[in-house]
Formats: sequence, structure tokens, C-alpha cells
Amino acid sequence: MGLLVTVATLVVAALAGLFMAWAIGAGSSGSTPFAPAVGANAISVMRAAFVVGLLGLAGAVLQGANVSETVGSGLILFPDGGGLTPAASILLLLIAGGLVAVGVFSGYPIATAFTVTGAVVGVGLALGGQPAWGTYQEIVALWVATPFLGGGIAYVTARWLQSGVGGENRIVAALAALVGVIVSNVEFSVLGEAGEGASIAVAVSRAAGDPAFGPVAVTVVVAGLSAGVLYRSLRTDRAAAQRQFLLVLGGLVAFSAGGSQVGLAVGPVLPVVDPYDVPLLAVLFGGGLGLLAGSWTGAPRMIKALSQDYSSLSPRRSIAALIPAFAIAQTAVFFGIPVSFNEIMVSAIVGSGFAAGDAGISRAKMGYTVLAWVGSLALALAAGYAGYTLLAMV
Repeated sequence: MGLLVTVATLVVAALAGLFMAWAIGAGSSGSTPFAPAVGANAISVMRAAFVVGLLGLAGAVLQGANVSETVGSGLILFPDGGGLTPAASILLLLIAGGLVAVGVFSGYPIATAFTVTGAVVGVGLALGGQPAWGTYQEIVALWVATPFLGGGIAYVTARWLQSGVGGENRIVAALAALVGVIVSNVEFSVLGEAGEGASIAVAVSRAAGDPAFGPVAVTVVVAGLSAGVLYRSLRTDRAAAQRQFLLVLGGLVAFSAGGSQVGLAVGPVLPVVDPYDVPLLAVLFGGGLGLLAGSWTGAPRMIKALSQDYSSLSPRRSIAALIPAFAIAQTAVFFGIPVSFNEIMVSAIVGSGFAAGDAGISRAKMGYTVLAWVGSLALALAAGYAGYTLLAMV
């Protein structure tokens, strides 16, 4: 009987995590990365949903550990050394997943990180845990800074591209070099030693075994190659090269989304599976499959909303939006901070749109979106606390 209960608990927890992953794939990680590329007519809606699902799965497996651990055990402190119970984990995933699903079908991008964080904190407090104030300060700091950083950098980049100061081809090539610097220094779980992550720059430097060819040198080489290859393509066919760069950026953001957002789905499941020594890689892979399913089945609706309803996007403004999105996403992954990709992308899209004199930005849509973000955090926290309190009374 005990074994049957254990198996049933694990199955229900896995299904709740998959439901949450599907909702995220349909509404956040599956819709935001390629929305600017779709808005610039560089890729179709259905093809974007297909590609982002595969890249999200890869990102979940290779970069999903940090955020998963924060969500699973870093948001609530338990003085007795305990953690979220199976019932608590299942309940909070159903609450957060339900809210995100409502956003998907209503066409408003609910901030997934807000709903999951609110639900985890609400359920954890009802369970007797204490607030992790230090972690909250880091999370709130990033959440508050994201619109200003993402929107501001996108605005400045779009204005620079519009001005043509230094030559448009050279500007785009310089942006490609910046992306190369970031790619060289993001961590991947498979490149490190003894289970630790490592960046491409560090891994290549170790493999070379030459002190002169250190991580900085590798970074410079990758940045130079990125800029050189794109600059040559720009001189041949500027429009085609910009579209290709835009698709590469969308792919990088999609990969980053998988690494960040999978933690919101599987993080609450970790306390349930930890006693049974389930490998983290297997949990991340399962969450990645859920993201993929959500991207393929539910993302097209939200891709349309982001690519058309917030701002009309040109290739230049789309490039300007995706670069800060990629940088912010990787920063969040590195520090293990749950962050909303909807907040990142909407802020960047609006910032790049303002560079063109509003560019069709819907202020009403933005107002409703911000209210949905704040409301989903408060509602998830309240529902988590009340829901578990009632469950404990049964």
C-alpha cells in the first residue's frame, strides 16, 4: 500500500509539473523568443513555434539547474530542515499553471515567474515556512530593473541603428560581436568538470592547454568571427543578413528561455523526487518535453499577440529588442533568479518601438498587461496560502 501511494504521488507530481511546463511553453518560453522575428516577417508563426520548442528543450537540459534549485528550495526557509510536501507542490503547480493557461487563452501574456513565485511563497508560508528575504530582494531587484534595462537598451540600440552613425553594416556587425561575447561566457552543464557548469571560453581554454589562449582570448576570437562573418554577409545582401541575424538571436533567446523557464515548472517537483534519487537531468528533460509540447500546441496564439498587438516591428527594431532580452535572460540563468520572459520581451519590444515614435504601441494593451502581471502575483500568493490552509484542514 505504501509503495502504491508513493508511485501515485510521484505520478501526480509529474503530471502537475508537465501541466505547468505546457502552460509555460504555450505562454512564455514558447511565444516570446521569436515574436520579434515574426513581427518583422523573418519567420512564420507555425515555424517559429516548432523551432522554439526544440531549442527550449535543449536549454532546459543544459541550463535549467540553477533556477530549478532556487524555486524548489530557495524561496521559503524551513527552520526544521524540511521543505515543500508533495501535496503542497502539486497544489501550487495547479494554481500557477491554471493562471498561466487563462492568460494563454485570453491572449494576455501572464508573467509566469510572478505566478509560480507567488504560489510557492503562499503555499510555503501556509506550510509553516519563513520568508527568504535575501532571495526576494534579488528577485524584486531584477524584476524592477528589467523593464528599464530591457526597454532602455532596446531603445538606445534601435536609435543607433536608425541613425546609421558609423555605417549600418558596421553597427550590426558590432552587435554581433557583443552577442559573441555573451555566448562565449554563458555556462552549460555539459562543459564543466565534476558536475559543474562551464562556459565555452573556459572549456576551450582548458582543452587548448595553453596559458596564452585563455578565456579572454577565446572570447575575442568568437566575437571577431561573429562580427566578421555577419559583416561579409551584410555587404552581399543586407536585408537577408539582417533576417539571418534576427533568427539567430531568436534561437539564442529561445534556448535561454528553456534554461530559465523550466525551473518554474520542475523546481516545485524537486522536493518530491529528491528522496528517491531521481537524477536532476531526467527531471529537466521531462520539463523540457512539457515546454516543447506547449510551444507546439499553444504558442502560436501568444506569438501573434506579442508580434502584432504591442508594437509593429521592423528587422532593426527586432534586433534591438532581442539583444537585451538575451543578455537579461542569461544573467537570470547564471544567478538562478526566476524571471518572466514575458516581462523581458514586452519591455524590449516596447522600448524598440518607442525609438520609432511609438511604432504602433498599444498603450491600453500595455496597461492591461502590467495589471495582469501584478494581479497574477497577488492572486497566486493568496490562492496558494488559502488553498493549502484549506487542504490542511481536510
